[in-house]
Amino acid sequence: MHGYEMIQEIAERSGGAWKPSPGSVYPTLQMLEDEGLISSATEGGKKLFSLTEPGRAAADEGPDAPWEEAGRGVDWEALNDIRQAGFGLMEAFGQVWKTGSKEQREKALSVINEARKKMYLILADED
Repeated sequence: MHGYEMIQEIAERSGGAWKPSPGSVYPTLQMLEDEGLISSATEGGKKLFSLTEPGRAAADEGPDAPWEEAGRGVDWEALNDIRQAGFGLMEAFGQVWKTGSKEQREKALSVINEARKKMYLILADED
């Protein structure tokens, strides 16, 4: 696989709980290649990576795959509800910001800031 495919595969295997950034994946791939655990070949303008024999042995000896750990104990239904609520809020805020008057934008910003404060108060067990 090439790096972008790996990022997508990890996100899929973790059910979306973990999507590593290119800034963490590509340096890691370079380090693994330097250590002889993976090899690379360019094909169709893309750099494809494969496990070497020492890399396969290290993978077999290692702990569970990190994407398995990332998805354990996640309430996927609740996570989906949270994402939808957050995206809905941002969509509404964006609409007010794009089409609202200055006063409406100020009110919207105040609502967002107040909601953020109330979220932290939830953690503090305060009303």
